[in-house]
Amino acid sequence: MPQKYIVVFKQHVSADQIDKFADDVNNNGGEVGHRYGSVLNVIHHFSPLILGVTAQQGFSASIPDEYLSSLQSLVGDDIDYIEPDSVVTTQS
Repeated sequence: MPQKYIVVFKQHVSADQIDKFADDVNNNGGEVGHRYGSVLNVIHHFSPLILGVTAQQGFSASIPDEYLSSLQSLVGDDIDYIEPDSVVTTQS
């Protein structure tokens, strides 16, 4: 069963390249959800506590384990990081 992840790309990666990664996820049994393309989206969707954020691009997706290892091999090249998608809550 695919797990949900956030995939964030390096700044040099173009929108067309990200589209290809998203298509590859969809073609390998996953499902891309929301796409992130600005600082505001990153701050809003990733964490309300992020400081000093630079513009980042990426997407959320359900990714099968078999394909996840393929994406993880690109961390450091085109992909900045992949992390499990989860709900962030705060208490006051």
